[in-house]
Amino acid sequence: MLSEDKKPAETATKESRQTLLGGYEGLCDRAWVEIDLAALDNNVKQVKSILSSQTQLMAVVKADAYGHGAVAVSQTALEAGASWLGVATIPEGIELRKAGIEAPILLLGATHTAEQVKAIAHWQLQPTICTPKQALVFAEVLGDLDRSLPVHAKLDTGMSRLGTPWQEATEFVRLVKRLPNLKLASIYSHFATADNLDRTVMQEQHARFERTIGQIKLAGINPPRLHLANSAAALTDNNLHYDLVRVGLATYGLYPAPHLRSIVRLKPAMQVKARVTQVKTIAAGTGVSYNYQFIAKKPTQIAVVGIGYADGIPRNLSNKMQVLVRGKFVPQVGAVTMDQLMLDVSAIPDLEIGEVVTLLGNDGKNQITADDWAETLGTISWEILCGFKHRLPG
Repeated sequence: MLSEDKKPAETATKESRQTLLGGYEGLCDRAWVEIDLAALDNNVKQVKSILSSQTQLMAVVKADAYGHGAVAVSQTALEAGASWLGVATIPEGIELRKAGIEAPILLLGATHTAEQVKAIAHWQLQPTICTPKQALVFAEVLGDLDRSLPVHAKLDTGMSRLGTPWQEATEFVRLVKRLPNLKLASIYSHFATADNLDRTVMQEQHARFERTIGQIKLAGINPPRLHLANSAAALTDNNLHYDLVRVGLATYGLYPAPHLRSIVRLKPAMQVKARVTQVKTIAAGTGVSYNYQFIAKKPTQIAVVGIGYADGIPRNLSNKMQVLVRGKFVPQVGAVTMDQLMLDVSAIPDLEIGEVVTLLGNDGKNQITADDWAETLGTISWEILCGFKHRLPG
């Protein structure tokens, strides 16, 4: 469910749901995700406010926009001032093109086969080139197609993930620049520790990037565009902004680290809600859910809620999470099951079937965020957000 002030994005999402659910989407109201497009708009504009006029913003919308809905998020982000979109896979890029989105789309993941190159060229996506071998494959296939393609050379400056080692960057970029049918669109790298208070590794990576770009320029190659900063780096230091920043988590209203909260004012865009499906009173000594991880110490009013781990509620939150009912915190009890979970609602009088439970989001003056769950689980908020992209309607 999307907020009312962004009609085009709302329509696109509803049409995709109609296709998926065959017209039965009204039956899927046991649990759902709400996306506040006004919050997304705010977040893009907040990040834009700390960038210079020469620095563009890429909204990273991979993994269905971190579970928020890639098409609606992309449309909103572009309207708010983003210039680029970032995806991980070719199908993610094709989805955006089929929705009529014409903005440049960078494929952040690796692609190698002839069929992938043909699809990238057909859908006018822009690939990341990580190795000389990959560059040669692209050049050969594009030559057969008699097509040219903007490509982005990625360097590994310390993440030890995708990219040519920074020590070999000059020869790598020289090859990309020399090969026919490849148009060098940018050189970029990615930080491993930008969200840490200790900036030692980040500064080392930045120095490697600077040194490498200097060597590339001495070789007579002037990169048309440089980018290095993710959300954390973009909020940390404007010396890391270059020509483009790649903003993922901040787009969705969450901070990569607590110490970055004062830089801009972000608003979480996702809320997760479900309905009460049964209310019952159990006696003292009664166990709840599988393996009786919770046993009532006194007569307890239990509410069953139609959402579970198949919908994105981590099972390891069992007996550790709270939800909001009528604006009040109430504890979840017993093991979270595949499709349902139970609450101790003894403090909520006359609770009725069909009432709304807020698992993530705001209700009254209280709020529960993905950060709260992540802290409890010892994980990251990125993982929490991505867990809701499969079964819940939006």
